[in-house]
Amino acid sequence: MTTTPAGNIQEKIEEELESARTVCDLKGATSGECAAAWDAVEELQAEASHQKQVKPKNSFEKYCDDNPDAAECRIYDE
Repeated sequence: MTTTPAGNIQEKIEEELESARTVCDLKGATSGECAAAWDAVEELQAEASHQKQVKPKNSFEKYCDDNPDAAECRIYDE
Protein backbone atom coordinates (compact mmCIF):
# COMPACT_ATOMS: atom_id res chain seq x y z
CA MET A 1 0.00 0.00 0.00
CA THR A 2 1.30 3.45 -0.81
CA THR A 3 1.61 6.02 1.92
CA THR A 4 -1.16 8.59 1.91
CA PRO A 5 -0.91 11.92 3.75
CA ALA A 6 -2.78 11.84 7.08
CA GLY A 7 -5.52 14.27 5.99
CA ASN A 8 -6.18 12.40 2.78
CA ILE A 9 -6.28 9.01 4.48
CA GLN A 10 -9.17 10.10 6.71
CA GLU A 11 -11.09 11.25 3.63
CA LYS A 12 -10.34 7.94 1.92
CA ILE A 13 -11.54 6.01 5.00
CA GLU A 14 -14.82 7.95 4.92
CA GLU A 15 -15.23 7.19 1.21
CA GLU A 16 -14.53 3.49 1.74
CA LEU A 17 -16.93 3.34 4.71
CA GLU A 18 -19.72 4.77 2.57
CA SER A 19 -18.84 2.40 -0.25
CA ALA A 20 -18.82 -0.61 2.11
CA ARG A 21 -22.23 0.32 3.50
CA THR A 22 -23.64 0.68 -0.01
CA VAL A 23 -22.16 -2.60 -1.24
CA CYS A 24 -23.43 -4.47 1.82
CA ASP A 25 -26.91 -2.99 1.42
CA LEU A 26 -27.02 -4.03 -2.24
CA LYS A 27 -25.23 -7.40 -2.12
CA GLY A 28 -26.06 -8.53 1.40
CA ALA A 29 -24.09 -8.56 4.63
CA THR A 30 -22.77 -12.09 4.02
CA SER A 31 -21.61 -11.54 0.44
CA GLY A 32 -17.99 -11.69 -0.65
CA GLU A 33 -18.24 -8.17 -2.03
CA CYS A 34 -19.35 -6.88 1.38
CA ALA A 35 -16.45 -8.63 3.12
CA ALA A 36 -13.97 -7.25 0.58
CA ALA A 37 -15.32 -3.72 1.03
CA TRP A 38 -14.87 -3.92 4.81
CA ASP A 39 -11.36 -5.37 4.33
CA ALA A 40 -10.48 -2.24 2.36
CA VAL A 41 -11.75 -0.07 5.23
CA GLU A 42 -9.71 -2.06 7.76
CA GLU A 43 -6.54 -1.74 5.67
CA LEU A 44 -6.91 2.03 5.49
CA GLN A 45 -7.57 2.25 9.23
CA ALA A 46 -4.45 0.17 9.89
CA GLU A 47 -2.40 2.48 7.66
CA ALA A 48 -3.77 5.54 9.49
CA SER A 49 -2.84 3.96 12.82
CA HIS A 50 0.65 3.16 11.56
CA GLN A 51 1.16 6.74 10.36
CA LYS A 52 0.25 8.05 13.82
CA GLN A 53 2.88 5.78 15.39
CA VAL A 54 5.72 7.04 13.21
CA LYS A 55 7.65 9.43 15.42
CA PRO A 56 8.98 12.51 13.62
CA LYS A 57 12.74 12.99 13.80
CA ASN A 58 14.10 15.59 16.17
CA SER A 59 16.67 18.22 15.15
CA PHE A 60 19.62 16.09 16.25
CA GLU A 61 18.44 13.07 14.25
CA LYS A 62 17.99 15.26 11.15
CA TYR A 63 21.47 16.71 11.68
CA CYS A 64 22.98 13.23 11.92
CA ASP A 65 21.14 12.13 8.78
CA ASP A 66 22.74 15.07 6.94
CA ASN A 67 26.14 14.71 8.66
CA PRO A 68 26.73 11.03 9.45
CA ASP A 69 30.50 11.53 9.90
CA ALA A 70 30.14 14.26 12.55
CA ALA A 71 31.80 13.29 15.84
CA GLU A 72 28.58 13.61 17.84
CA CYS A 73 26.77 11.30 15.42
CA ARG A 74 29.21 8.40 15.51
CA ILE A 75 28.03 5.11 16.92
CA TYR A 76 30.61 2.91 18.57
CA ASP A 77 30.27 -0.86 18.97
CA GLU A 78 31.23 -2.09 22.39
